[in-house]
Amino acid sequence: MRHRKPGGSELEVSEISLGAWLTYAGGVASEQTPACPEAAFEAGINLFDTVNVYGRGAAESAWGEILSSRRRDSYVLATKVHGQMSDDPEDRGLSARQIAEQIDEALGDLSVTGQTLAPFAQAGVLHR
Repeated sequence: MRHRKPGGSELEVSEISLGAWLTYAGGVASEQTPACPEAAFEAGINLFDTVNVYGRGAAESAWGEILSSRRRDSYVLATKVHGQMSDDPEDRGLSARQIAEQIDEALGDLSVTGQTLAPFAQAGVLHR
């Protein structure tokens, strides 16, 4: 697997990532979910991608559980914000308040409550 350093960063990310859309938002039974990232690690993939709206946090929760047994420096985690996270139509967007709230919620879903974003989600992306 080839890896690259995006921009001027020191992060080394695999050219291929494993996403969470169809896998961890309800598409795969929970007892089967560890098989995909295990195969990804074996193939040299170290970039794992999700979005907070996948299963309204279910995909992030799955990543938090699955990756918790791995050394934190063995993978790069990307998550995104923007989408509607509840039945409230105002619970979405890219205002400073919404970005802060959605990042806090994502960190909770990723099981890293009380931590800063940087060591856990190296890429916070505005999802449009």
